[in-house]
Amino acid sequence: MLTRTLTALGLAAALAAPFSASGKTVIDSERANFAVETIAEGLKNPWGLAFLPDGTMLVSERAGNLRLVSADGQVWPALKGLPEIVAKGQGGLLDVAIDPDYATNGRIYFSYSEPSEDGDSNSTAVASARIDDDQLVDVTRIFSQQPKVKSTSHFGSRLVFGSDGTLFVTLGDRYSRKDDAQTLDNHHGKVVRINTDGSVPSDNPFVDTEGALPEIWSYGHRNMQGAAIHPQTGALWSGEHGAQGGDEINIDRAGLNYGWPVVTYGEDYGGGEIGEGFKKDGMETPVYYWLPSLATAGLTFYTGDKFPDWQGDMFVASLKGQTLSRLDIEGERVLHEERLLQDEVGKRLRHVVQGPEGYLYLLTDDSNGAILRLSPEE
Repeated sequence: MLTRTLTALGLAAALAAPFSASGKTVIDSERANFAVETIAEGLKNPWGLAFLPDGTMLVSERAGNLRLVSADGQVWPALKGLPEIVAKGQGGLLDVAIDPDYATNGRIYFSYSEPSEDGDSNSTAVASARIDDDQLVDVTRIFSQQPKVKSTSHFGSRLVFGSDGTLFVTLGDRYSRKDDAQTLDNHHGKVVRINTDGSVPSDNPFVDTEGALPEIWSYGHRNMQGAAIHPQTGALWSGEHGAQGGDEINIDRAGLNYGWPVVTYGEDYGGGEIGEGFKKDGMETPVYYWLPSLATAGLTFYTGDKFPDWQGDMFVASLKGQTLSRLDIEGERVLHEERLLQDEVGKRLRHVVQGPEGYLYLLTDDSNGAILRLSPEE
């Protein structure tokens, strides 16, 4: 992979580091030449990113702030009116999403770590609200993961709207409660599907199953921090953290069991087997997995026209791997993986989103977090 750096004057220059906020780095990849440049920075561990209809970005910071960022990178003060949030460990303010009917109802959605009344435990919750000037109004909690536990790990949580307008929420197993992922009487290690008011769709797979929570869509998950709808099939695809090894890409279908912690390609931290092996009847195997783990995070399918040779590909951001993986997908198979930006950016990448104009936007996960933009370069 050939990398060259352009200064603001458009002249070739040698830099001490391969990536600089003052210019842009141009990368010749397998299928496209593209520039990566910093649009905004100074964000504290940004987690979620969504675009409003006018191109303004809505960005969540794990520390508990929700901000508007203009298309030219101006970062506005944090919006007021968020509910109480537990910003510890992996918890905090997590994903953000825009209602499919935002143009008429102005509603946004966000997931966060919600404390119990006594403050001793917590869980992932989802709320909706509207933005009025510099604050959130009409804030309504529409979902709360049950039961709450004393943990600062494995909250999930991506928010994805299906083609029918229902909302998918990915939920972690809370680390200490991994066995709960195999039972239907709790929300740990599950994908749930709800309506935008928090009610349960009548066609959810377990609405008539005695003892099962009706919100559950799929189960047997560990900690899903990436999810997207396939642009042709409408199926939900998700990215899931393995333990030590075994990060997965799955197609999440109604009522299916994805195996954790009974089957996994990973091993326990420090070594040692988990569960019963790689496969078991009645449990789904991943479409793709990583050994060793990359610590996969946000993901998206590319559908724009700025990069014609990327159309239909999946892009997966990673934390430990500090890379953006491009997965060449045909049907339900991953044919090839190309890893991008590991050398040029060299930072933990929390999320990847396609912008309204067809560029790709990335969030770096650090205390001086940035929004990066990938645009085509001849």
